Order: sequence, then C-alpha cells, then structure tokens
Amino acid sequence: MLLITPEDIKAALPYSKLCTHLHQAFAGDYTVPLRHHHDFNNPDALLDSTLLLMPAWQSGGFLGVKIVSIAPENHKYQLPSIQGVYLLFDAVKGTPLLQCDAKILTNIRTAAASALAADFLANPDSNSLLMIGTGSLSPFLIEAHCSIRPIKKVWIWGRNPQKAEQVLKQISLPSEIEIQVVEKLEPYLSEADIISSATMSKTALIAGSKLRPGQHVDLVGSYKPDMREADDTAIIRAEVFVDTLEGACKETGDIAIPIKTGILKKDRIQGDLFGLCRGLVSGRKSQQAITLFKSVGHALEDLAAAQLIYEAHSNQNQ
Repeated sequence: MLLITPEDIKAALPYSKLCTHLHQAFAGDYTVPLRHHHDFNNPDALLDSTLLLMPAWQSGGFLGVKIVSIAPENHKYQLPSIQGVYLLFDAVKGTPLLQCDAKILTNIRTAAASALAADFLANPDSNSLLMIGTGSLSPFLIEAHCSIRPIKKVWIWGRNPQKAEQVLKQISLPSEIEIQVVEKLEPYLSEADIISSATMSKTALIAGSKLRPGQHVDLVGSYKPDMREADDTAIIRAEVFVDTLEGACKETGDIAIPIKTGILKKDRIQGDLFGLCRGLVSGRKSQQAITLFKSVGHALEDLAAAQLIYEAHSNQNQ
C-alpha cells in the first residue's frame, strides 16, 4: 500500500484537473452511502467532537473510505481541528492501494467542489472575492476560486486579524492579483462578486440585506445543524444550490434551520452537483440573480481525488 505525503497530494491535484475529474465523477455511476456522522462528548472541551465515516465506490473500479475526527477546540493544543486518514482500495480484488492524510485531501477536494459549483453559478466576469474565515481551508478556497474566474482582488476577513494575515502568507497566486486583509466585514459583503465562507460560526455572518444582484455566495462551514453562516434573508433572496440534497438538508444549519422554520421549502432548492454535472438542472439563470451554494462535503469528492493521486503516483513509478 502506498503512503502518500501531503506534498505528493498537492502535486497530483491541480485545480483545473481536479475540477474536471469531479465533474465527470458527479455525472458518473458511483455508490455513495450517506456518511456516518457521530457527535461525542469531549470532557476537556466545551464543544462536542465529531467522528465522520465517508465511504464510496465504483463497481469494477475503486473503493475508498475517509475516517475523520473533528475537535473544534484543538487550537488549545496547536493542532488542526480536522484530522484523519483516507484509504483507497481496488474494488475488484479488495486490495488496499493507498493511504494518505485526510486533512489536505479534504481541503483540496472541498475547494475544488466549490470552484466547480462556481463555474456553474458565478457570473463569468466575476473579478473580486471575499474570503470569510481564517481556518486551514481558506487558502485553498481562495486559490480554487481564482483558478476558475478572472479574480483581480481578494479580501480576507476573520475575527482575528493576525490569523487573517497568516492566511494571506499561505496563498500562492499570480502577482497581478491584489490580496489584502480587511478589518470590517460589512462593506465587502456588497462589493465582492464571490463570497466564500468557511467558519464554525453558530450565528450568521452574511447578512442577506447587504447582498447585491449578480453575486455568488459559497458556504463551506456550518457542518452541524446548529451552525449558520448566512441569515434567512440571504436564503430568501438567493437561488439555492447544494452539493448533495440528502446531506445538506440534514447536516447543516444553513439549510436545515430555514427548512424547519418554513423559510425554505425543499422544492425551492434549485439542484445539487449531481444535477448540475449531468445537465439535469440549469445553473445561473440570469446575470442579476444571487446564487448560493452550500457544501457539506461528499465521499465521492474524496474518491475522485484519491483516484487522481493514485494514477499520478503509479505513472511516476512506471
């Protein structure tokens, strides 16, 4: 079984290639059970920890499973909140083929899924990006969005400006793209063409009243039913899309809470990545529409990324 380093993962997954492969995967024939999501008490923390098990397979092809733990208060130990491993198998023979770090795989595939959605939903001439959040995923989201739209300005906001500065230093973008940390969030909610948010906030950060026609909102945080990044007004004003209908309606407060309160009807969700990639639903319908994409993560994204990693490593060794 191959043991793949984080550097090898990054080298094997350029966003242009991964977005194309994700498009093919969501349009393909895979089996993806709903992920196991188990919250459990951590006596040394105020917030519960979470165990995620995410399997997926393609008959006659590959089988994979990601095992992840989420400890929201790991910053106390100078450790990432998300840790885990990904295992890839030969689905025919059952042979373990590859093991790699789940965190870097998750960051890259999540960012690529958001970029894929934005390719359907963001206006083609979108040239400014607001990044809300300063976690490990933020640099990847910025780079992914810049790979599919002609972004010229990037603004980074976080509750802790020092962490926002750290995010800025981790980004690798062409020199002509202007990047800056901003202290106030509100002015940029209406200015940015694309808003990407990746936080663990339990109260909405994106006020729908501040949004303007033509924007695209990318929600990546709020992985629990009691977490929210966008308020009811944003949900009401936007054309809402998700990565998977089953997962998003159950797991994230950005969708589950508005459904529970009657703000959002399930049949008002325009579609998911399966429908978009298979051509069953349309993406952006007008230049003036506000589009909103909510990602909760999907095991198919991990499997597609792991396939590319395995193929890239195998080709190097031939």
